[in-house]
Amino acid sequence: MIPSCIAIGASAGGYHVVVDIISQLPADLPVPVFVVIHIPASEPSYLPAILSKVGRLPAIHPEDGVIIEPGYIYIAPPDHHILISDSRLAVKRGPKENGFRPSIDALFRSAAYAYGPGAIGVVLSGALNDGTSGLWSIKRLGGIAIVQDPNDALYPSMPRSALEYIEADYKVPSSEMAPLLTRLAREQSKQEQRTGYDTDADANRIALEVQLSAGVNLPEENVLRLGELAPFTCPECHGALVRIKEGSSFRFRCHTGHGYSADTLMQHLMETIGELVWQTVRGFQEGGMLLDHIGRHMQEHGEAAQAEKFLEKGRELNRRASVFQRMAIEHESLSSSAIEELRPADD
Repeated sequence: MIPSCIAIGASAGGYHVVVDIISQLPADLPVPVFVVIHIPASEPSYLPAILSKVGRLPAIHPEDGVIIEPGYIYIAPPDHHILISDSRLAVKRGPKENGFRPSIDALFRSAAYAYGPGAIGVVLSGALNDGTSGLWSIKRLGGIAIVQDPNDALYPSMPRSALEYIEADYKVPSSEMAPLLTRLAREQSKQEQRTGYDTDADANRIALEVQLSAGVNLPEENVLRLGELAPFTCPECHGALVRIKEGSSFRFRCHTGHGYSADTLMQHLMETIGELVWQTVRGFQEGGMLLDHIGRHMQEHGEAAQAEKFLEKGRELNRRASVFQRMAIEHESLSSSAIEELRPADD
């Protein structure tokens, strides 16, 4: 195992920062670089070709099981996590975390467990807070935490979240990232390889979560021991959620593997509730249409009294549909304002 690595996470506004950083890294960089950028699952990714062209290091979307080599840029393919497993990379379609696959947190946790004090984590521009938990893991196991200065980020929420919950080693503008990473990589690569953290409860939990991100079907009782059982269910699969405490913050994970920060859990719950209300609207409307159809059919066959019963019930369902439709629209406004409140205002 190479004794050190650089793991970079970026979302909205971070693409050009990643390109700028990689373009300045030297050809003799002694460590591998792992990159997660949130991109739509259905979109093709040309980032390896772009980074290989602008920089001095080869950049690739790795295959599952590839041996990690220093001086390579390994970029998460669309809709896949990249996870470090001993001297190889696991490229998996495991459960989403904070609604993302690839997940920055998932990469960072695997880097923390695999490299310990040799891991260098970097959180760049992005919305909400993917990367905060993973960067906490890197710090917890002795690695280095670097955060882009929020005032320098196009979308400052991710850097601000990281700085709020983690005592970062460096807070720097994007223009200072590449020289800093080059210096740290050369210093870190000279240290002895890390020893295990077999007696460290956090390290054992992180190792378990790396398996979950890889899609390993672990016994339910193992997952439920990750934290305190919460009285909520996962908005994606409705599995039981556990509450995991990390320093001054906490997050949630379900027994099937989906992970959420408190903010993203609220966002997903609001979206799920909205979908349920719209489904109720549709149910009332379809029921009203069916009763109206039956009532008109009875009218045509001279059953006026019986027809009126069906028609009146149909009108009542349509009135209820209108009430729930107004509720659904009001919920959309409430949901939008709640999500907006999760994004810290610019200084």
